[in-house]
Amino acid sequence: MSREKLKVVCVLYDDPVEGYPKTYARDSIPKLEKYPDGQTMPSPENIDFTPGQLLGSVSGELGLRKFLEERGHTFIVTSSKDGDNSVLDKEIIDADVVISQPFFPAYLTADRVAKSPKLKLAITAGIGSDHVDLQSAIDRKITVAEVTFCNSISVSEHVVMMILSLVRNYIPMYNWVVKGGWNIADCISRSYDLEGMQVGSVASGRIGLAVLRRLHPFDVTLHYFDRHRLPNSVEKELNLTFHDSVESMVRVCDVVTINCPLHPETEHLFDEKMIGLMKRGSYIVNTARGKICDKDAIANALETGQLAGYAGDVWFPQPPPQDHPWRSMPNHAMTPHTSGTSLSAQARYAAGVREILECYLDNKPIRDEYLIVDGGALAGTGKHSYSEGSATSGSEEAAKFKKIN
Repeated sequence: MSREKLKVVCVLYDDPVEGYPKTYARDSIPKLEKYPDGQTMPSPENIDFTPGQLLGSVSGELGLRKFLEERGHTFIVTSSKDGDNSVLDKEIIDADVVISQPFFPAYLTADRVAKSPKLKLAITAGIGSDHVDLQSAIDRKITVAEVTFCNSISVSEHVVMMILSLVRNYIPMYNWVVKGGWNIADCISRSYDLEGMQVGSVASGRIGLAVLRRLHPFDVTLHYFDRHRLPNSVEKELNLTFHDSVESMVRVCDVVTINCPLHPETEHLFDEKMIGLMKRGSYIVNTARGKICDKDAIANALETGQLAGYAGDVWFPQPPPQDHPWRSMPNHAMTPHTSGTSLSAQARYAAGVREILECYLDNKPIRDEYLIVDGGALAGTGKHSYSEGSATSGSEEAAKFKKIN
């Protein structure tokens, strides 16, 4: 039997400033049958969108409006999420369900949870639920779910792109072309080959392992740290060196890619001390969460040359204030958390959100691999990947973001 009529609040990023697409660059996207580990793709009873459409911004609505309103539920979609006067703050008070994306997170802090007595379910349209105060969700027995694996390969591709962009100095080269130049010496003065370098991954979960697999053909020496060691067969296949601490790994690496979840144990893991252990002229690529790195320590290391480059797809908070140091630091290759929201990934996480909602509304169990918190405890993927507590502190800084017109 379906649940009572609910209020669902969905926070999505703004529509394109150049106008919502009337046509797309491609007519279709590949149809995938399963994820690399055999997990099945999202399997909702139906979808009300065409895969390959822009679904993650406000007008796309994750393709959910028809489904929810036909069942009699109230569906609020907004990009206004930060500050006391935001739409989210006003609507969450009597919301039953909140949907958000990691790329433009609705920070469900302890204060917001406390003033939302009806809140029963928080869904992440993507992967990574650190924008939810997990401790508050545990204490209040709020279910937290995410669409596990939906964009892991998308992110791993972005990591490889960023590593090559940094090491080969791609962005300055491109900029010389745009400026009309042919400044070869300037272009290659910070350009190296990735071949032969020591590359390490902090974590070897779905994203970390996918990154390691994609880097293996580049003839690099691969290292990794994870609190869950990979099977011996995988280590032999990829010629991986396991480290029992991040400190051990970063001492030997030329490139470090961060692929672990954010929780209290990983918050500001890469601070001045950790970066100081790295080789001079190393590179960091972080598509995990911005708060895993101390923002000032990263900027200072780029200024001094301790780091040769930093490429990040993640910030804290999101969106970051205009004066965030990562916008102006030298030798960076930052992107605005786009790695996991390609049009291909959107089709999967929109379908996954629909599947989670169908299960919840029809009183059916949500897939175990989608669960982060359930029944007052870490559950499913949450038990493997997270620790209790919260990493939302400081997210109010997002209210300082001003749109650039």
